[in-house]
Parts: sequence; C-alpha cells; structure tokens
Amino acid sequence: MENKLKTKACEHKIRAIHDVMYLIGGKWKISIIACLCYGNKRYSDILNEVEGISGKMLSRELKELEMNKMIERTILDTKPIGVEYSLTELGTSLKSIIDILADWGITYREARKLIEEQI
Repeated sequence: MENKLKTKACEHKIRAIHDVMYLIGGKWKISIIACLCYGNKRYSDILNEVEGISGKMLSRELKELEMNKMIERTILDTKPIGVEYSLTELGTSLKSIIDILADWGITYREARKLIEEQI
C-alpha cells in the first residue's frame, strides 16, 4: 500500500513537471523570462540580451509566452509605436526558480572547470 502511494506521488509530480516543461521548455523561453526578471523590455532589448535567438524565433516564443499568460505585451504611446514586454504575476513567480537554476549553472560550470584542469 505504501509503495502505491509513493508511486502515485511520483506520477503526480512528473505530470506537474511535464506541464511546466510544456509552458517554459525549449531553448529560449527560460532565457526570455530570465531577461524579463530584470524589468520590462522592448523587443529589440530582448533580442540583444538573449544571445543567439533569431528575430523570428523571438516573436514566436513571445507569442507563446503571452498566450500562456507568462508575459504581457503593452503597446506604448510613442512615435513610432513601441511595444514593451513584462512578466505577469504568474511569470514573476518563476523568478526564484530561475535564480536557483542560474546558481546551479554557475556551480556546475565551476565544477566542470576544476575537473578539466585536473585532466
């Protein structure tokens, strides 16, 4: 009985992880969200800050993130008309996770560097 409960709990968590990966998975979404964690940005700012992303891919990813309520798009009253992107409350709730991922990535790079130096 206890084993079945553990299996159910594991299945529940795995389904939740799949949901998250559907929303923010892929090569670019986390980077876009991380970029917006530091404030609202225009399209060109995001394009410059997310190294390697093409304009076409950025447009597609922004539309998907907006559709999934992770970011919002605001049309600015400027000439020419500008657009600014920001995180929604839901998107902002990922900031602590992104910080943890970034910290882990830094630690990983440092560990890899030490290993490579020993070889």
